Amino acid sequence: MGFETPGESFPGSAFYYLEDAPQAVAADLTAAPTGAALPDAQNGGGSFIAGPAARSLRVAGSLTDQARAQQCMTQAIYYEAASESDAGQRAVAQVVLNRLAHPAYPSTVCGVVFQGSERSTGCQFTFTCDGSLARQPSAFMWGRASRIARQALAGAVYAPVGLATHYHTLAVHPYWANSLDQVAVIGAHQFYRWRGAAGTSPAFTGRYLGGEPAPGRAAALMAEADAGPAPDPASPLALGEPALQSSATVASHALSTGTPSAPETPAAEAPSPVPGAVPAAARGSRLPGGGAIRAEYARSGSWRTEPGKD
Repeated sequence: MGFETPGESFPGSAFYYLEDAPQAVAADLTAAPTGAALPDAQNGGGSFIAGPAARSLRVAGSLTDQARAQQCMTQAIYYEAASESDAGQRAVAQVVLNRLAHPAYPSTVCGVVFQGSERSTGCQFTFTCDGSLARQPSAFMWGRASRIARQALAGAVYAPVGLATHYHTLAVHPYWANSLDQVAVIGAHQFYRWRGAAGTSPAFTGRYLGGEPAPGRAAALMAEADAGPAPDPASPLALGEPALQSSATVASHALSTGTPSAPETPAAEAPSPVPGAVPAAARGSRLPGGGAIRAEYARSGSWRTEPGKD
């Protein structure tokens, strides 16, 4: 086992091989009224409603598209869920794919992952703008995340998270948590989907057309041109809104100005660095100015005084 291999083990590494059962139950979305509060599975109140599984979405295209999509998906899995079981990592990958299939979000893997990271606030995956990318990844754990990424991009579906497009760690209670429908608790993350029609299967009409931007700022700018700022999860999202009418292809690389920043979608805290060689796929993928946690993220992960309020 990897956690018994000299040079590849560290305290707690055996945890990576534990498969945690998702605290969710698949059910038809009509089983609960739209917007109804769902019971809390962790506190003995019942089970969350995962709803229908996402459709299979295969990410293919040019060799450049495949390489960039693989890198961005691996980065998301590694920096968001390196300390999770395979189930936890597959859940994160499914959220990226669900956003890719939803017209409110960019139509590329790198666009989804780096959306908002060029702004002072508004990054959708915290690791893209808090300095985490400057931390050297473990070659062993990067390889594990890369394997999960390949499976997801090849069309694998992780059904327990259903059509979830948002998640946060169990250590925080973001302002938007009560505005979305809870789907599941998997490992250290709680997952959510949009309420109403925007969170049902017919809304996920997107298909992968290629055109992956380079990871980093280029992907953030392309995401802005493709789908605009990410919608605020605290505001209802209705089909037919401008945010859901984005083009499936990118027509411009220009970054729009004067648009209010979208609130950040909290994600997992980056894992502590583990000594190891940097794999080739991880080189050249760091954001400029990385290496330190930015001031606006200094209190990331702390409990709010009044959960559920801004």
